[in-house]
Amino acid sequence: MERTEQVTEEPAEGSARSALRFAWLSRATFVGGIALTVVLFSVGAWQRRWIADDGLIVLRTVRNLLAGNGPVFNEGERVETNTSTAWTYLVWFFSWLTRARLEYVVLGVALTVSMLAIVFAMLGAARLWGGAARPRSATASGPVARAAGSALLLPAGVFVYIALPPARDYATSGLESGLVICWLGLLWWQLMRWSQAERVQLPALFGLVFLAGLAPLIRPEMTLVGALSLLMIFLAPMPSSRLRPIVLRTLIVVAAGLVPMCYQVWRMGYYGLPYPNTAVAKDAGGAKWGQGFKYLWDLVGPYYLWVPLLVLLVLGIVAGRSARTANEGKDERRWTVRRVREWLRSPSAVVALMLGSGFVLTIYALRVGGDFMHGRMLLPQLFCLLLPVAVVPIRLPERGLRTATAQDWSFAVIALALLGTAGWALFAANTTAIKTGTKISASGIVDERVYYVLNTGHDHPILAEDYLDYPRVRAMVNNIAETPDGGLLLNSPSFMFWYVAPPPQPIPEGGAGHTVYFLNLGMTSMNVPLDVRVIDQMGLAYPLAAHSDRLTDGRIGHDKSLYPDWVVVDLGMVDRHPWMPWYMDEKWVTQARTAMSCPDTVALNISYRDPLTWGRFKHNLLHALHFAKYRIDRVPKYEIERCGLVDPYPQPQR
Repeated sequence: MERTEQVTEEPAEGSARSALRFAWLSRATFVGGIALTVVLFSVGAWQRRWIADDGLIVLRTVRNLLAGNGPVFNEGERVETNTSTAWTYLVWFFSWLTRARLEYVVLGVALTVSMLAIVFAMLGAARLWGGAARPRSATASGPVARAAGSALLLPAGVFVYIALPPARDYATSGLESGLVICWLGLLWWQLMRWSQAERVQLPALFGLVFLAGLAPLIRPEMTLVGALSLLMIFLAPMPSSRLRPIVLRTLIVVAAGLVPMCYQVWRMGYYGLPYPNTAVAKDAGGAKWGQGFKYLWDLVGPYYLWVPLLVLLVLGIVAGRSARTANEGKDERRWTVRRVREWLRSPSAVVALMLGSGFVLTIYALRVGGDFMHGRMLLPQLFCLLLPVAVVPIRLPERGLRTATAQDWSFAVIALALLGTAGWALFAANTTAIKTGTKISASGIVDERVYYVLNTGHDHPILAEDYLDYPRVRAMVNNIAETPDGGLLLNSPSFMFWYVAPPPQPIPEGGAGHTVYFLNLGMTSMNVPLDVRVIDQMGLAYPLAAHSDRLTDGRIGHDKSLYPDWVVVDLGMVDRHPWMPWYMDEKWVTQARTAMSCPDTVALNISYRDPLTWGRFKHNLLHALHFAKYRIDRVPKYEIERCGLVDPYPQPQR
């Protein structure tokens, strides 16, 4: 009897030791996969490190914040030139904390959040498939999340993302791209934790809804993801608590909406707009479907991106079916309202949320025409679609590879898919999609990093001084130094000098100040003092241009261009030849002066230039929606007709 018990216990102990060893192997494989992916991504991003001109725009606002001028681009003008509010203040915080050079701060912060995005994505996917990052107790986590412990979690979707050159380009760049995917990754991970927890703790729940509520501050279009996440949490069963469900739901609304709603009220009163001025300048509500599909193919075509996406789709389906079969099989229960609400707090609902959000955001990007930067505006959508397969489980045959049978077909499919994905990643990582260099093709889409590398002559244009070697920028700095009386700088066909429209006499002591009117706001504004005003034809920092009509056939992202005649009048510069540049028409300038007397245009200019009093704040708050919709015609004569003014040069009657 004793011998029989001993024989029975020995296999059980051996099986336990084997399971423990495999558990450690699984965890080591997962952690090693994270480390490998982060190292590859960070090395790839560092090799392509740079700061874009648009990234320098953010730093101009940060400079004004540090100088005490407020969140503005030009002192005395309340214009929100940065699309991501959270990114602006994140860079400002670390700049204030470290007191380091701004370019190095934004480079470090961008690289850090980009790497964290990969970690969060993999942690969330690991919770979906079970394994190394799965909770010890998962009895209520659903069939997929309760995958058997005989699986190794290997990187898959994250390899697809980091292999794309645009993903590595915008891991630095100074733009908010890294913050956006970091927020998506963190939200994904926390939603997976919430969906699998046996007992949801209230602090964790409120932290989750607060995170989701930050969506519009991360980037306006991320509001879709945040709103759907909050709706899912709101409709799902509430955790057990002494508080009544209606009270909990009320607190959820407060926790999610407090910061964004307070900022929204402040934005409308301070800036006079319900969204960033960039949305007005680029007419984010307009439709350019044809250009949007060109932009999509510009990313998908050169890298054959559809290949790994199809492979990962098959891989995800096979892995899901394998995990479901290993656990419960098909659930035959009828769908009722109660069951739908219960499903909302499940891993499959979180997967549906991310996939649906990625699809809808892609449709939105197509509608607005995409962007002029290769791949950039589709990276968050791609990241959303890859989240469920950031890592995938490969389930080893129960009796080893040598004894594999037809029932272990899923192992072979997943293994081949992973090998195929790795092979594609090697191809894509070394593919150059746009080979036109500094030439802008008919599509208007460029490889932004290569464009500035070639135009500045610097392999890694990071510092503001690096952009002094961009055409016209060094000449701008020299012309400002040569004109102490001030004036309006307008770019000339030559790269060696600017036209300077002088201020009228008498010149005040210390000069009348300089204004630069140029498309590239970042490189110009970061190479001049804060008392030099920098505005642009497209309107990112100049509301008058932002509120002009969109050019039907203009280059995407640059399809507004306000004539300089308006600026001469707006700034009160000398409007007669020979002081004006030779190509400007005195008649047009006179008509522009009349057009600017339109009451709505006057109200628009006052909204962001008048001192901020309580009365001005209330007026802006009430009229922000009207200001957002207001548009002018960039041709002065037509604007006079639109506003019903008297043309100083009436057309002779026939």
